[in-house]
Amino acid sequence: MNYTVHQIAEITNAQVIGDEKLLIKNIAFDSRIIYSTKNTAFIAINTKKNSGEKFIEAAIDRGIDIIISDHHDPQYENITWIITDDSVAFLQKLAQYHFENAHIKSVGITGSNGKTILKEWLYQCLWNEFKTVKSPKSFNSQIGLPLSLLQINESHALGIFEVGISKPDEMEKQESIFHPQIGLLTHIGTAHLANFKSEEQLIDEKIKLFKNSEVIIYNGDNLLVDSKIKELYSTKKLITYGFKESNNVHFKNNFSRGKDVVVHYFSEQISFPVNQRDEATLINALALLTVLKELGISNDKIIEKINALKAVEMRLEAIEGIKNNIVINDSFNLDLDSLKTALQFLNEYNKPKKSLVLTEIVGVNSNSKELYEEVSELVNEQKFDSVFLIGHEISKYSELFKSKTSTYINTQELIDSKHLTEIENQIILLKGARKFEIEKLKDILELRKHDTVLEINLNAILHNINYHKSLLKPSTKMMAMVKANAYGLGSYEISEFLQHHHIDYLGVAFVDEGVELRKKGITVPIVVMNPEQHSYETVIAYNLEPEIYSFRVLEQFYESVQKSGYDKKYPIHIKLETGMHRLGFKDFELDELSSTLARKNVKVKSIFSHLSSSDLSSEKEFTLHQLDTFEKNSSYLIKHLGYTPTRHILNSSGITNYTDYQYDMVRIGIGMLGESPNSEINKQLRSVVSFKTVISQISYVGNGESVGYSRKFKTDHPTKIATIPVGYADGIPRLIGNQVGNVGIHKILAPIVGNICMDMMMINVDHIPDVKEGDTVTVFNAKPTLKEFADYCKTITYEVLTSISPRVKRIYVKD
Repeated sequence: MNYTVHQIAEITNAQVIGDEKLLIKNIAFDSRIIYSTKNTAFIAINTKKNSGEKFIEAAIDRGIDIIISDHHDPQYENITWIITDDSVAFLQKLAQYHFENAHIKSVGITGSNGKTILKEWLYQCLWNEFKTVKSPKSFNSQIGLPLSLLQINESHALGIFEVGISKPDEMEKQESIFHPQIGLLTHIGTAHLANFKSEEQLIDEKIKLFKNSEVIIYNGDNLLVDSKIKELYSTKKLITYGFKESNNVHFKNNFSRGKDVVVHYFSEQISFPVNQRDEATLINALALLTVLKELGISNDKIIEKINALKAVEMRLEAIEGIKNNIVINDSFNLDLDSLKTALQFLNEYNKPKKSLVLTEIVGVNSNSKELYEEVSELVNEQKFDSVFLIGHEISKYSELFKSKTSTYINTQELIDSKHLTEIENQIILLKGARKFEIEKLKDILELRKHDTVLEINLNAILHNINYHKSLLKPSTKMMAMVKANAYGLGSYEISEFLQHHHIDYLGVAFVDEGVELRKKGITVPIVVMNPEQHSYETVIAYNLEPEIYSFRVLEQFYESVQKSGYDKKYPIHIKLETGMHRLGFKDFELDELSSTLARKNVKVKSIFSHLSSSDLSSEKEFTLHQLDTFEKNSSYLIKHLGYTPTRHILNSSGITNYTDYQYDMVRIGIGMLGESPNSEINKQLRSVVSFKTVISQISYVGNGESVGYSRKFKTDHPTKIATIPVGYADGIPRLIGNQVGNVGIHKILAPIVGNICMDMMMINVDHIPDVKEGDTVTVFNAKPTLKEFADYCKTITYEVLTSISPRVKRIYVKD
């Protein structure tokens, strides 16, 4: 994209206030992840749930001088404004114009699963055949697709774009913006099916994308898809792929291990190796081959390109490093898009100092100077303290980087220099092509070396929060509970992420938890749910907000406020007792409470209570009684206070089961981690936590021999036993030994045998094919799930998570 403000206003029928000659090359929609301000406009997107106009000030503070918005704010005199009636429609109209005037070949990919994998594979195969542009990450929504299309520039010859929908009537709008010449339909599955009446309705909606396509490529194994497309698009060129021989493109052989797969492409045969032979990989390989053939790539080149395919890693890892560093590991792939994504992730942390390790981009045979000029421009805007460049080609352009820059031919040379291990109190971004093996740097920079890890998916947390928000009114606030080290996941890391995504409140149990967050830069309001008597001065010193649940606590806290010299009304939160009989003021105390509060220099920020059984349908009557009590008592207290504090009573299960009682705020805990007692809600949530380790050793134990302490397990036949380095010191309870609990290997459950040791345990792997030392073992995530693991332990998921030892390395992932 390369337009003046004037040109964009003409295209979109918008109004300009300011300098019409300014150039716009990029449009940012999220003030938190602006990685470049040069020739960048910020668009304030207004939706039913949120207003982007709230973040205009933040965008301007970052250096943006062009704002696209529904309204003009005259207080910003030096800003150029593009005023539009509808920010989303504006973006879509601009993208439609830009695409239709680009005159490039285009591939549009839709479906339920496999869109991103196929987009990335196609890009790997085609970037050096055509100057290619693609959707960044998974940008395929009503906003993501237009932003992707606006990346097209005059040098591009091919565009590969994902197109996603989540509900009926969305694809027609997507197709009006983007009408691909080649349409590719991937697997149709259960993703988003909950919003459609049937699979048939989902298919009808998806295939609207192909209305103006010249060629449609689709999986013909799905008979409903096949009949629908042939009925609607019989005059177009249709190519089917799949396992069935009736498809135009299908496999000939039965995938014997060690042999190449043979594909029938109409009357041709094409053979190539496939290491992974699961159904999804094989189907994606067929789709890839079919598109490459349609774009005129020769068979020899196709085989060469498939052989060179790299795994698509759509993830970044954040790890606690030595010397109080945070290490962001993105050593999986490197191109301009993934570099921008990594820089966006970097901006989510508030450490003032940062360093970058960057390798050259592999496979660039021409225009490397132009490429590294763009790379250096992106990097320079981040103001790194140090930049370490790895690779002969990128090192030639080191003078383009303005930070303190050093160059290395390979990763080992950087390791030998020991420069990285001298860094303290910084964020270190490792960004490189797989060829350079910069994951070795992660190994020397990480604080904990334990093979056993707890992997936390931050994007899954955000998805789960947004799902719960979708059930609420836009005005309803949300408090995230991060007590008990954020249920064992890491209170600072989770709080930092939630603060970045504008959570309204954080909740902790004890003052020390809140103090630690404040010391590390968390500025969101923090409620202390159980402030202890000796901690009141600390509460005030660190601007924490206490729960007040009794007259004793109120009097003692107020004494501390007076002693501190605090000269404003200190914010407090009043807890009401509504039937749980744990903490809180009772109904007969409300008159005295209101009169006492009137005499104190405090401000009641919220009135709240806690539901004891909102997860149990059998206790609905009691829960409704609690809600009725809360309504009556909180209303009475508000009347006598003379002002209206925020009210909240719903926890995670309350949000989903008693939405009508959301009041002004809700509190989310286990719900943001992807757990709900409601099976239908669970389908909409994403798993957040994965507890993994590896097989240390495999032994062959003879018939009648024993395994482990106290000889609790004895074999009744020759048995293959694996030892894994995780035990009760890591948080695995001893009670799930002796074949009570299971772990997962290759998606197969393996029983735990013998007594669990402090640092290791043994599992029976007799029935698992191809198992070997070093294989990944899933303690819980998908198989077994966290809930299933909790059932083994005869407890709840909360206890499982909070019991995981601090010595277990936490890795924070964004996929």
